[in-house]
Amino acid sequence: MDRQSAIDTILDHYENPRNYGRLDNATFVHEGRNPGCGDLVRLYVRLDGEDRIEAIRFEGEGCTISQAAASLLTGLVLGESLDDVLKMDEMLLADALGPEVVMNRLPCVNLSLRILQEGGRAYRQT
Repeated sequence: MDRQSAIDTILDHYENPRNYGRLDNATFVHEGRNPGCGDLVRLYVRLDGEDRIEAIRFEGEGCTISQAAASLLTGLVLGESLDDVLKMDEMLLADALGPEVVMNRLPCVNLSLRILQEGGRAYRQT
């Protein structure tokens, strides 16, 4: 992906976030912050009987990168098993958003995946 395409993707997800808002009957809700710049993301996740992500939505505030990454993440993990999500590499979103644009903002890029993985692990422990 060239630099301009990456910027266009980020802006599209920021200005037109996918799966934004609360989710009724969530299996778990988990939120977290990026203390460096104050980003906040709250994820609502509903799992099916086989622990696949049946629905996922988010709410948040913060920089363009963190919110665009959360939007993109919701589309990438829909239908995935919780086991697979817990194994996802931290570079998943950076690669999808364009590493040449976001590499110096990895804490912002990875916030939503970190929150999803933390929430998934906490759910598994209950």
